[in-house]
Amino acid sequence: MSKILMVISGANSLKMADGSIHPTGYWAEEVAASHEVLVADGGDVDLATPGGVRPTVDVLSLDERGGVSEEDARKFRVYLDGIADRLAAPLALAEVRATDYDAIYIPGGHGPMGDLVDDGDLGRLLNEAVAQGKIVVALCHGVGALLSAKTPDGGFTFADRELTAFSDEEERQGGLGDNIPFSVEGRLRERGAHVTPGAPWSSTVIQDANLITGQNPQSSVATARKTLEALAAR
Repeated sequence: MSKILMVISGANSLKMADGSIHPTGYWAEEVAASHEVLVADGGDVDLATPGGVRPTVDVLSLDERGGVSEEDARKFRVYLDGIADRLAAPLALAEVRATDYDAIYIPGGHGPMGDLVDDGDLGRLLNEAVAQGKIVVALCHGVGALLSAKTPDGGFTFADRELTAFSDEEERQGGLGDNIPFSVEGRLRERGAHVTPGAPWSSTVIQDANLITGQNPQSSVATARKTLEALAAR
């Protein structure tokens, strides 16, 4: 049985480029659909957040305003209610070690931009995972959380790696637009990653050795399945 750590943002708001505060959190589909696929195959999934805080679901991820149909929103609510006890008591990132897991999985929503991108505990965990050859997975804005991992000389641990992430075009079409605090796609490129987004809203997953990235909520199931394939190949 594979042991997987799902790292979820604990942020419930995001400071925008204009200084306003935007309510946010994790994206329902990315947690619910990913978790469902991972445990259906027998995976043992622990949840963790910065400080062990209970994560907040982004209300837009359960609403047609976020491009989510009423039917899908109902499905995600039911699933999240089914794991409510786990969501209510996640592990604290500072207390977990990569040696206890086969894979680290980071779903998105805009929340990771508010906390995980600069989280020292996550950076330490990701560096441990890389050093130990563990599988690292990130999805949508969760790919931005990889920025927390730095080399001893201040470089980016995942520089020169091939990956995808929520694209600037998707941000313009259905995200927070030009008021976003920073471009996840752009910041990853600045730090030396090779970012190759697929078509907007397409299910796009890229695997580069032990690094797996998914582009957007539509990539949730495919990203989780690719994770299982990578674990099974070990």
